[in-house]
Amino acid sequence: MEKFYNLWKKFGQNFEKGGKLEKLSSFYDAFDTFLFTPSTTAKRLGAQIHDGSDSKRTMILVVLALVPALLFGMFNVGYQHLLATGQIPCCGLTCALFWKAFGFGFLAVVPFIIVAYAVGLGIEFIVAQIKHEEVAEGFLVTGFIIPLIVPVNTPLWQVAVAVAFAVIFAKEVFGGTGYNIFNVALITRAFLFFAYPSHMTGDEPFIRTGATWGWDGGHALVDGFSGATPLTQMATGTPVAQSFWDMVNGLVPGSVGETCIWAILLGAILLIATGVASWKTMLAVFVGGGLTAWLFNIAGNETNLAAQYPWYMHLVSGGFAFGAVFMATDPVTSARTECGKWIYGLLIGFVAVLVRVLNPGYPEGMMLAILLMNAFAPLIDWCVVQANINRRAKRVIK
Repeated sequence: MEKFYNLWKKFGQNFEKGGKLEKLSSFYDAFDTFLFTPSTTAKRLGAQIHDGSDSKRTMILVVLALVPALLFGMFNVGYQHLLATGQIPCCGLTCALFWKAFGFGFLAVVPFIIVAYAVGLGIEFIVAQIKHEEVAEGFLVTGFIIPLIVPVNTPLWQVAVAVAFAVIFAKEVFGGTGYNIFNVALITRAFLFFAYPSHMTGDEPFIRTGATWGWDGGHALVDGFSGATPLTQMATGTPVAQSFWDMVNGLVPGSVGETCIWAILLGAILLIATGVASWKTMLAVFVGGGLTAWLFNIAGNETNLAAQYPWYMHLVSGGFAFGAVFMATDPVTSARTECGKWIYGLLIGFVAVLVRVLNPGYPEGMMLAILLMNAFAPLIDWCVVQANINRRAKRVIK
């Protein structure tokens, strides 16, 4: 390892000022800080702690927290395919069928990961070279989240266009990582939702032959992810067939990383234990959503299935749990004051359920709720800080 490190540093001399590859210094720096703990520390006044920790290590922890949701999502993609094509026997999955389902899902999901990273990181590298700055590390997480929240029937070229739009107009125009107002992954999904609604709402069926995928000997893939999700069933007036434990266990139609609550819970535990994400924000989202849904249950509405939907079912349906754990807690776009985190989370849960119940045209709600609160997060923090200043001023006067 030491020999590799020495060779790498020697190679890096070509990228230093005056070196042959000086113009590509951003590329080398990106890989250098990814492979090795940086030897540099903060230089600005006001920094009180100097160590080798940096944002890339934090981003890698978030990616590790997302891995359980990704792996289960790959399996569920294949499982839904086997279920739709009648290949699962009454006795359940065999070991062979398990690996067949996972292999199918792996081949279906990996192209989305490749496209998201290729387009997003490609733009990041280009912008860094133009600005003569370091390559930002924020897209390490964004590129991993996008395939988990995009329906598996979305054409790859549409994903590429949406990622490019989100990175350029929701991130770079604001100044890059740390300056964006809105969650970049959610802007990607929002762009797809409004630009290509048929794939995002389930209006367009998803059928691809086995020959197209090079898998499963010619069986057609019938999408259960965009057109038959529990929330879509509810919005169209069809009673939801799945039970609470079906939702928790995750063997239901839905976006790749959003179905299994157990996998999301594992990620939440890692994020909270390492201090990467705020448990206050997570809990507040669930409390806000649960209370709002409970109030609709009490009010009662015989013609609105979403209003009758049990409050606890809202919390495990669709992207509610995934959004609460991985996107509402984004440190750049969420509230930063401790009191503000409670307010921010409660409002996200409230708006998400409100959209689900009152807007049947968009049964999910979580995406719009988080993006809306992204816009209000600075105002929430400002109000909290001003309230604290006013309270202290009154104590001084007394």
